Amino acid sequence: MISMTPRKDISMQRTVLTPVFSVLLTLCVGAGIFAVLGYDPSAALYQFFVAPLSRPDQVADLFVKACPLIIIATGLAFCYRANVWNIGAEGQIVMGAVCAGGVALFFPAIPDLLMMPAMIIAAMAGGMALAFIPGILKTRFNTNEILVSLMLTYVAALFIDWLVRGPWRDPESFGFPLTKSYGDAALIQRVELPGIGTIGQLHWGVVAALLLAVAAYFVMSKTVFGFQVKVMGDAPRAGRFSGFNPARTTLGVLCLSGACAGVAGMVEVSANMGQLQPEVSFGYGFTAIIVAFLARLNPLGVIMAGLVVALAELGGDRAQMALGMPKVVTGLFTGILLFLLLAGETFNRYHVQINWPRFDQLKSGQLKSGQLKSDEEG
Repeated sequence: MISMTPRKDISMQRTVLTPVFSVLLTLCVGAGIFAVLGYDPSAALYQFFVAPLSRPDQVADLFVKACPLIIIATGLAFCYRANVWNIGAEGQIVMGAVCAGGVALFFPAIPDLLMMPAMIIAAMAGGMALAFIPGILKTRFNTNEILVSLMLTYVAALFIDWLVRGPWRDPESFGFPLTKSYGDAALIQRVELPGIGTIGQLHWGVVAALLLAVAAYFVMSKTVFGFQVKVMGDAPRAGRFSGFNPARTTLGVLCLSGACAGVAGMVEVSANMGQLQPEVSFGYGFTAIIVAFLARLNPLGVIMAGLVVALAELGGDRAQMALGMPKVVTGLFTGILLFLLLAGETFNRYHVQINWPRFDQLKSGQLKSGQLKSDEEG
């Protein structure tokens, strides 16, 4: 039997050393796996952790890869901190991309300066609308928000697939399921540094993601809403006695996380694709759940956690190209890394104790027989 008791005091030393130990353990396990499969462990680990950081443009691409993860995980941190489980961010990304794409495709007369704000508002509305459904069902009928939000992911995926293959398909796409390309005003531009120019694929959406995480940290730690979210997640009964409304909190955090996911979908399409297609998200909504928990539901920690997960993803792609490593192997290594990071965080926050019933019974039986024998001799 395994029992987990929350630690009362978590030292800073333990907090810092736990992820370091998890990464070192991952390196050892990964090196063993690569050696057994016939790959050079040092070369494989180099492709995973060093090669993606070897040039400035590759570092920029790392931030681009982490951008949607940071935006989505920032919203999910509020949800999970309030003990509300939104698992449907993947579908909310799609709905945000669809709504923003509708503005870009069917309202080209919007002035250039207003096009991007209009797309952001539409993306937020799309993500919020899909997240509002599990929220209202939970508050009114006590349905499980996990199942509802997850099932709506498939609804969103089928909806965009129908749009790009049907009414929104570009007649000049040669039969491919693609919409028309966005206008220049609907595209997120790349960052140009004075005297340097562009660096890799770095775009202004990355800057917005970092600012969003900082703003979310301020809201979480310095505002009444953030305090309400924490109280309702840690002690809902105390929150009700304080006058906080559980239904409003549930709807608020779900709509907030849905809005963030919708914006992430808009950013991903406007910065990297420029048109809608059946696949606008490549598992970002599910991966962001891991990012949120790696960050301990801290919006500032989401930045570092998003970069770590993005590094693992990019490293896996480089290992496939440089070493001919199958995607299954790179996925296995990435999974081990994330598992050990989450396991380390669990051991950091909880005291884990394993009790063996048979051993305890045998030990107690031996003690009793020993006591009886000593009593008889006495």
